[in-house]
Amino acid sequence: MLLKGGLNNMSVKLQIKSIYRDCSKTEKKIADYILQNPKEVSRMTISEIANELKFADSTVFQFTKKLGYKGFRDFRNDLLTEEFDTEISIHENIHAGDDPLTIAHKVFDSSIQSLKSTYKILSKKELEKAASIILNSDSTYLFGVGGSSVVCADAYHKFLRSPIKPIYNSEFHLQLMNASLMRSNDCAIIISHSGITKDTIQIAKLVKKRNAKIILITGYQLCELSNYSDAILSTIADETKYRSESLSSRIAQLAIIDSLYTIIMLNDEEKSKSSLHKIREAINETKE
Repeated sequence: MLLKGGLNNMSVKLQIKSIYRDCSKTEKKIADYILQNPKEVSRMTISEIANELKFADSTVFQFTKKLGYKGFRDFRNDLLTEEFDTEISIHENIHAGDDPLTIAHKVFDSSIQSLKSTYKILSKKELEKAASIILNSDSTYLFGVGGSSVVCADAYHKFLRSPIKPIYNSEFHLQLMNASLMRSNDCAIIISHSGITKDTIQIAKLVKKRNAKIILITGYQLCELSNYSDAILSTIADETKYRSESLSSRIAQLAIIDSLYTIIMLNDEEKSKSSLHKIREAINETKE
């Protein structure tokens, strides 16, 4: 079943996330309310939403127009369908009776959907900004705790092969120490799906005290960490019964890291070839 309106046949929540960065302060309040209360909003009138937010009906109406709808009714119908019609759920539920292959197919489908959804909201402007920050920095520090540390480790492994200078340690206190030693001509890539992890926020505050730039990879553009960030690269993922949203988003985070790595390598192919040659030469010596 296809949704009727909106931008590029995206889900309503995906549409909102795709335009969020360019929304006004008022529009962001409407967006936040919808994202935080989708089921409730799908059953509310335009006046009820406006009263809740203390805005005029016309302000809410203009926001739905910005999403690509002809009117509020089309917007609400799509949101209602999205929230309550299982046929268009991004994920199929995994059942206890499913055989291993069926479960694997559903997990793969979840990962594929996460990649497709993230692909749709990738911002050329933010990608170019992130790449420029990295290429113009002396050192690139990687920060992430918990599951995000896995993505940081992958990024560190990749960036070591490039002309840039990556710095990473998986232990939180050592990450804090690294952040405290940063300089204004360094940059940080911070990975946090929720964007509200206290440890990561503490690191971001330290980085900004050193006047260094921050590239944030997150699932929530409206998170607290975005307040400290100079470039934001967003991912999209949904939660299933046995697979958290943050776990589903990891494949998209890794794809963003791959994209940044490729952009960096193509920026100066001679330096990139030299870096790769040195790495391969060192590794080959261990195989003899």
